[in-house]
Order: sequence, then C-alpha cells, then structure tokens
Amino acid sequence: MRRVSDEKKTDSPMRLARSILAVFAGALTGIILSLCTDALLRASGWIPSGQPASNKMLLLATIYRTLYGVAGAYVAARLAPYRPMTHALVLGAVGCFVSILGTVLTWNKGPQYGQHWYPVTLIVLAIPTAWIGGKLFEMRHQASEQGIR
Repeated sequence: MRRVSDEKKTDSPMRLARSILAVFAGALTGIILSLCTDALLRASGWIPSGQPASNKMLLLATIYRTLYGVAGAYVAARLAPYRPMTHALVLGAVGCFVSILGTVLTWNKGPQYGQHWYPVTLIVLAIPTAWIGGKLFEMRHQASEQGIR
C-alpha cells in the first residue's frame, strides 16, 4: 500500500512541470498581447516607425501592458496546479526582474528607448499587476465554488 508521502514524491515532478508551464503560459499571454498591440498601433500609424515614442504613447503602452499583465497573471493562476496566487506572483517577480534588466541595459542608451519614467513604471507595476490577476482568479474561483456566476 502506498503512503501519502510516497504519492507526493511521484507526483512532484509533474506538479513542478505544470507550475512552470502555468507561469510560462501567463508570460506568453502578456507578451503576445503586447507585441500584437504594438504591431497594430504601428500599422495604423499611431506609433511612427523609427521615431522615439512620445509620452502619450508610452502612457498608452503602460496602460495596455498593465492590463495584459493582469490577464497573464490570471492565466498563470488559472493553470496553476496548486496555490494560484503564488504562481501569479512568481510571474510578477519574473516580470519585475526582466523589467529591471531591460532598464539597466537601455538606461541612457539614446532617445529611441524613450523616457526614463516608462521602464521604472513597468518595474513598479509588475508585482501589483500580478497580484491583481491572481486576486481576480481567486475571486472568480471562489464565486464559482459557491455557485455564483
């Protein structure tokens, strides 16, 4: 007869893989949505090619990237095999790290990288955005368990 501790050991690699895939899927959601929106804005002429983005365009990008970050965190939480908020926050931590790295690598490299407030804002918003996505999933999941739609 297998004990519970034995089951956890055999299930652990699968749970870890599912956790990694959940965070990856959440990240991919935000990245794809952002890149598609960027491409649509360029194709429509809202973002002029080859020119630095204006503060208005950077503000717009901040808004839609924040919304897409919430959506990505929601996806990570939804696909998580356990502890959905943890998965959403791991995605937020990864986003924060990537934003810091991008900021460090592009700081003072030229006007084509935009104003300094933009990457700093992405760093600051990464964790709260992920928390909101995780919280939205928890609230929806809790409501569905109670029979509320």
